[in-house]
Amino acid sequence: MGYDVIGDIHGQADKLEALLQHMGYRPHDDAWRHPSRTAVFVGDFIDRGPHQLHTVRIARNMVESGAALAVMGNHELNAIAWHTPDPMHPGEYLRRHYSTRWGHKNRIQHQRFLDEVEHDPAQHADLVAWFRTLPLWLELPGIRVVHACWHQGLMDWLTSTGYVEKGRLLQTVLPDATREPDDDSVTDTPEPSLFRAAETLTKGLEIALPDGVSYQDKDGIERHRVRIHWWDRDATTCRRAALVQEQLRSRLPDTPLPAYARIEDHDPRPVFFGHYWMTGQPHVLTPQAACVDYSAGNGGPLVAYRWDGEAQLRDAHFCQVS
Repeated sequence: MGYDVIGDIHGQADKLEALLQHMGYRPHDDAWRHPSRTAVFVGDFIDRGPHQLHTVRIARNMVESGAALAVMGNHELNAIAWHTPDPMHPGEYLRRHYSTRWGHKNRIQHQRFLDEVEHDPAQHADLVAWFRTLPLWLELPGIRVVHACWHQGLMDWLTSTGYVEKGRLLQTVLPDATREPDDDSVTDTPEPSLFRAAETLTKGLEIALPDGVSYQDKDGIERHRVRIHWWDRDATTCRRAALVQEQLRSRLPDTPLPAYARIEDHDPRPVFFGHYWMTGQPHVLTPQAACVDYSAGNGGPLVAYRWDGEAQLRDAHFCQVS
């Protein structure tokens, strides 16, 4: 069976329908289907784009009809936390609404989705309930899929502790997995935790920047932490591993990555992921790693990789629509 791994959509339903049609999928019985292939979504269906509900409806119908599979993105995890009351802070939610530190930023990032669901609590709750059914990762015949970072150690820990069932976070552990900490350094440790595991799998590995060094992300928010090329085995120093523009790279120390940011991965199966807002012509990152997020939520194309059983990934297997 062939898999079509589709990147972050972010409410761009028109691009999704165009891409599905381009790849030979056709609407049938309320779902887009292919006669011999299965679509695999890497998450981040919502936020940013103009057609939130329509995008989720397309993906959900495909998943529930068996025409597709999907993993949870950080935007779905954020949506769950935004909707879930915090039992430790009455009147607040796991993803802060009112905190002066977090609330304004959280609403801005989630506003497009809220615009379409906030007036309809029943529909809002139904969509969040579906998001909860999405696994954090998928192991399929021949390939692996995760939203942001394949970290086998944390996946094994989540499974062994019983915090996930078939890759899905249990409802009872959501507070510890999603409650925003007061100190970002909670992730700067090799010790596993629910928050660190959820953050890493859905948002990637990050390291703290040196004092006095910061940058603005795509939303204009000042960042003092930076994501790294976890898939690049040769990126062993902060300077080389950081996912930053070149003018900032020279300001980073050429020191070894901290222990918590180093991943061992000896699995020969290719791994697919989204999340990183790539630009330019789609290309494989290594022979066993491919990102399918090429900024569809910010004017870029919606991209898919068409996997047909190859052990080493090839640039020619990407397809896209603008």
